[in-house]
Amino acid sequence: MSLFALLLILAAACCHATWNFLVKRIDGGPELVWLFSTWTSIIYLPLVVILCWMEPPTFGVQEWLFLAGSAGIHMAYFLLLQQGYKKGDLSLVYPTARATGPFLSVIFAVLFLGEFVTPQIIVGGLAIIVGIFFLTGGHQRSGRQLTMSLVFGLATGVLIGSYTAWDAYSVTVLAIPPLILDYASAISRAVLLSPYAITRRALVRQHWRNHKIAVLCVAVFNSLAFILFLIALTFTPLVYAAPAREVSVLITVMLGTLLLGEGNFRQRISWALLIMLGMILLTTG
Repeated sequence: MSLFALLLILAAACCHATWNFLVKRIDGGPELVWLFSTWTSIIYLPLVVILCWMEPPTFGVQEWLFLAGSAGIHMAYFLLLQQGYKKGDLSLVYPTARATGPFLSVIFAVLFLGEFVTPQIIVGGLAIIVGIFFLTGGHQRSGRQLTMSLVFGLATGVLIGSYTAWDAYSVTVLAIPPLILDYASAISRAVLLSPYAITRRALVRQHWRNHKIAVLCVAVFNSLAFILFLIALTFTPLVYAAPAREVSVLITVMLGTLLLGEGNFRQRISWALLIMLGMILLTTG
């Protein structure tokens, strides 16, 4: 992995951890997804117009199908993530999802993108699994909060692995510009969730009134994080890029335990560090 790719991915990780922390604090539902997706569509529109003017896209049926598929998977991801944060801890849901996602991404990359896996990558994957197991309570886990965190984290991780591999194919094989791919997802969420947002317009106004700055930050950072990652994918194999992105796990565990008071900081940070070690092995394997 080149230094430039690593810097892009680290910047993406910081953006990703930040917007997830803000979403957890706002504590919304589909109406919040609609609100920040609408603002994302507005904020990034000038960049999309400039890009299309400079290099008009020539999409065929396959490109449009992959745009639609990406939008659908991302929609499911955002909605499931919202529910996970409402029912579980940020410092459990996020690490479980973000560690499961790249592990599945590596498998998809080998099966569908023809990328190569070394023994070191396998060891890194096992370290991630062990870290997840004990981070979420290990064999002693019990209680509804912990169980819900684990279930939503794993389910979200499956969607992360799916959209990462899907979008990697879109930007590398089909050469769809990362900005266009992410913007199509954002505007699709804004349109499809509009009927729901209308029925919850009082709650939408409440989110905007109480969390205006946070909503705008989520609108910017959620797309910026993925666009930076997709740019790195255009010249970096997915088996390296996907795990490296998960440095955001450490940032989010610290935010959740220290700022949201979710507790067990030392225990959780220890297992998060093991997950990070697994990610380093994957990145350098």
